[in-house]
Amino acid sequence: MIEQISTTDAPGAVGPYSQAIKAGDLLFVSGQLPIDPATGELNSANAVEQAEQCLRNLQAIARAAGTELSKTVKTTVLLTDLGDFADVNRVYSSFFSTPFPARACYEVRGLPKGAKVEIEAVISLI
Repeated sequence: MIEQISTTDAPGAVGPYSQAIKAGDLLFVSGQLPIDPATGELNSANAVEQAEQCLRNLQAIARAAGTELSKTVKTTVLLTDLGDFADVNRVYSSFFSTPFPARACYEVRGLPKGAKVEIEAVISLI
């Protein structure tokens, strides 16, 4: 069974996709931009602060699905500048603990709304 997950504690989808989908024992969370759900705008121009907002958005969606970030099994981090990698990594590690999720990180040419960071996740529901 597939179930759509949505919460107002994270920014709404800005296209034809869901914030997250429950499928079996997994939650697939769409890439989260550093959008403050209260304002609908980027929270900052700083990559570290943007990463924090992305992770807070992931956390809110996980909670809405009845799970938590500590059950994350895989993330993908997109950065517009790999020069921000070390700083973003410090923020990232404050949201997760061992065993850390599997992860891929890519530098991309651009992200929606001019964001510097986007993070998606696959989270266990059990």
